[in-house]
Amino acid sequence: MAIYVSGRAAREPWRHEFTAHPKEVTQLRRMVRLRLLLWGLRDHVDMAQICVSELATNVIQHVGEGTPATLRMEFSGPYLRLEVEDPDPRALPTLLAASDVLESGRGMALVDAVTDHRWGVALRGETKVVWCELAVGASADCRPTNGPRIMRAAAILELYGSRPLRSGGGMAGGAGLLSLAVAEEAAVAVMTDVMHWLRAHGHDPDDVLDRAQNHFEAEIGGPV
Repeated sequence: MAIYVSGRAAREPWRHEFTAHPKEVTQLRRMVRLRLLLWGLRDHVDMAQICVSELATNVIQHVGEGTPATLRMEFSGPYLRLEVEDPDPRALPTLLAASDVLESGRGMALVDAVTDHRWGVALRGETKVVWCELAVGASADCRPTNGPRIMRAAAILELYGSRPLRSGGGMAGGAGLLSLAVAEEAAVAVMTDVMHWLRAHGHDPDDVLDRAQNHFEAEIGGPV
């Protein structure tokens, strides 16, 4: 969830913990797409998804399936920086092709190509971070934050976060608003509960999520 300041979406650093597994890569791609759409970086979604797929696949290949890892996205000047951290500083990535049995099957060489050689490895104590950067400039747009959907979402997240609703229900900032971390955890809880409800009533949660994402993209896809 973005932090909103004076009606504009602040592009705050974003992190997501995941378990390295081929099936998890699809979910990572979906989350990256939604995050970049919220940040107004529609034109950079495909390249970012490619990079995240390869960074996650690198962990699967060289560290092992089931490894706990963390994805981070943040801005570094005119670049979007993508990082994947894992707990094995010895297993370093190479430019060799990845196995065809994994989702991406193209290897770190593709990251090298799409990022114009802007990638590397950083050791942080007992962990390793593989990073890359995409040139995005100042292309992220800003969107209004007081629409009915956003107001309803804010109310739901405050309820899940055990915080009282503010009178007026505004999103302009100030006391009573959830912190970024608490808000994201509340959003995960909301979506998880809804998926359980859908499954319990005989619906396919993945199908509903895909339809919701299509509606979301259609609604924000027009000119600002």
